[in-house]
Amino acid sequence: MRTITLEEHFATPDYVRGPGSHLSTAWGRPTVDALCDLGDGRVAAMDAAGIDVQVLSLTSPGLEQLSASEAPDWAHLVNDGLATAVAAHPTRLRGFACLPTADPEAAVSELSRAVNDLGFLGAMINGHVRGRYLDDEFFWPILAKAEELRVPIYLHPTMPPQEVIDASYSGNFSEQVGLVLAAGAWGWHMETGNHLLRMVLAGVFDRFPDLQVMIGHLGEALPFMLPRIEQVYDSFADTNLERRISAYFQENVHYTFAGFNFTSSFLNLLLQVGVDRILFSADYPYTTMAEARHFLDELPVSSADRHRIAHGNAERLFAI
Repeated sequence: MRTITLEEHFATPDYVRGPGSHLSTAWGRPTVDALCDLGDGRVAAMDAAGIDVQVLSLTSPGLEQLSASEAPDWAHLVNDGLATAVAAHPTRLRGFACLPTADPEAAVSELSRAVNDLGFLGAMINGHVRGRYLDDEFFWPILAKAEELRVPIYLHPTMPPQEVIDASYSGNFSEQVGLVLAAGAWGWHMETGNHLLRMVLAGVFDRFPDLQVMIGHLGEALPFMLPRIEQVYDSFADTNLERRISAYFQENVHYTFAGFNFTSSFLNLLLQVGVDRILFSADYPYTTMAEARHFLDELPVSSADRHRIAHGNAERLFAI
């Protein structure tokens, strides 16, 4: 069974010394070394876990917290580095572009270059851009270009804005407990789910009906909440959208595992959106490829559906 993983991270030494300077402190040297290994070591780890293809993306926080003046040069540098690594292992590695999101004109240019010249499969945007979200029409030229190029945008978590952390994730517990609450335990996922819901409610997918967005972590809690969201809006507010809210999540969004190797969460997602919207990922190196592959192999689905999740849905989405 061919396997393609869709949320697999990397960094470059320059990025680790620059915008990603926190990574060594936050994750430790072994994780940073794994992020920066885009060669034989990574491919050997893929072989050991039974992973055929990784689609690589710049690790969080990406470039979204950089200024409009800083981000374009970093995007060009990082994407060129990734392209070199992909060219060395073209049957095993593919890429998502990082974008200078704070400068939409530059981001449009970089997305076009990354797809048309470097052969990338789409782009990853790491959450809000200094507190601004993709429902803001300021960013819509990026979404228009992704739709035109027929490539998806992967919406990845980032830390909430500092004012949200101060208001919602600081309390009668230690600072470390609060930081974890704001990050991987809760805040990352609520932040990303809220971001995507804002896009739906703002009419992004009415304006760009062919745009495809990807999110990880089995839907960032949205599948669990989706019936309630739709029920309340049906009762209390007219969204003026062209479709029911659930339709956007079933027709414009794809979902990956990204380390959420939890059967009950998977089944909830499957019931809400169907198997054709679910794609494999491991969230390497933050979780192991072997654990992700074991979870895939043990899913309570048919062989045909397992193949769709493992590779078929990705092959269709990316035309590969």
